[in-house]
Amino acid sequence: MTYEETLDYLYAQLPAFQRVGAAAYRADLLNIEQLCAALGNPQQGFRSIHIGGTNGKGSTAHMLAAILQAAGYRVGLYTSPHLKDFRERIRLNGQVIGAAAVVDFVAKTQPLVETLKPSFFELTVAMAFEYFAQQAVDVAVIEVGMGGRLDATNVITPDLSLITNISLDHQQFLGDTLPKIAAEKAGIIKKNIPVVLSQTQAETLPVFEAKAQEAQAPLWRADAAYRVEATSAFDSQGRRCFRVWKNELPYYSELWLGLGGNYQTYNLAGVLQALDCLRSVGYQLSEEALQQGLAEVINLTGLKGRWQILSQKPLTICDTAHNEAGLKEVLNALAQIPRQELHIVLGVVADKDLSQVLPLFPKSARYYFCAPAETMRALPAEQLQAQALNYQLKGDCFAGVNEALKAAQLQAHPEDLVFVGGSTFTVAGLNGL
Repeated sequence: MTYEETLDYLYAQLPAFQRVGAAAYRADLLNIEQLCAALGNPQQGFRSIHIGGTNGKGSTAHMLAAILQAAGYRVGLYTSPHLKDFRERIRLNGQVIGAAAVVDFVAKTQPLVETLKPSFFELTVAMAFEYFAQQAVDVAVIEVGMGGRLDATNVITPDLSLITNISLDHQQFLGDTLPKIAAEKAGIIKKNIPVVLSQTQAETLPVFEAKAQEAQAPLWRADAAYRVEATSAFDSQGRRCFRVWKNELPYYSELWLGLGGNYQTYNLAGVLQALDCLRSVGYQLSEEALQQGLAEVINLTGLKGRWQILSQKPLTICDTAHNEAGLKEVLNALAQIPRQELHIVLGVVADKDLSQVLPLFPKSARYYFCAPAETMRALPAEQLQAQALNYQLKGDCFAGVNEALKAAQLQAHPEDLVFVGGSTFTVAGLNGL
């Protein structure tokens, strides 16, 4: 098969949550355990760092990978979902897995796939593990897909587990309260393996403390040691300046990060605490590597879609935040940017609880509704427009995100602000990203 035929086979044969939703969800680890066993358990062939939580997993994973790369390590990075190309999920020192490697893996495992019938995510995780083992990575940074306890990535034994935060998302699978969701996310805590919490939350902290105590895992609360503040300073490349205190003493007066959203204050605290833990188990991570990795995170790892500046005049920003907590942070950051009018290109998936997210959006903005591309879960633009009107959000419908963005930029004054978001798939549909 060619690469294109291989992808068609993957999507046709294997249910993918990003496309079909609940039908793709597997509530056990049996398939991934059998897949890995058939491949010789490649996940045991490299060191790893496991990143879970609700929001900020991807940004945190990319930051840690970038710092490790800057320190000279050979770094694997597994994240999901992809924006443009399936191969974005599996990277080696920022470079996506080769098309030939994807074709070879699928051809080799096809008989096993047709027997076990794994999900798209399970097979992709197994592919990443084998690739990282074959490429002899020094360490792999592995992002959880959904939950943690039953996530296909949860067959690794990492050097460190990190949980970013807990908010309501995927309630139909993970539970309808923060403590229930936390219990699923806490499933990545392993016996005697240190765990970092990026953000202390009163409702969920007891869940993590109990799990860590049960597993005899040292637990570190990043925000107990680090306090991070986003300044208003941006450089010409869109990098933002942050200030950091450690144990209430000034630590960094200037720390430049290639990701500019306000919400990175939480993620950055978690990363700094994670670095302390990694150094304590033998990782050589210099001050220079820390600063270079954070400043050059986008170039080093190929990260896209997280507070990404698309153009100037009018300033146009996209972000993949898609649940209540993530969107709240993004909209708060947008509110701080000096501008005249705000234009919002908005697309969402059909299984999103819009009663939780639409009230967050400003009534004063002008809206351009569209349906996310490349997913069967897309909510038609007309349905989104009708529901948005219930919250006094007004605008027109467009055939796709690029048509909506073109209209927004034509309508916008040079001093206006344009935002594109609502779903990972809305951002993924942008041309030239």
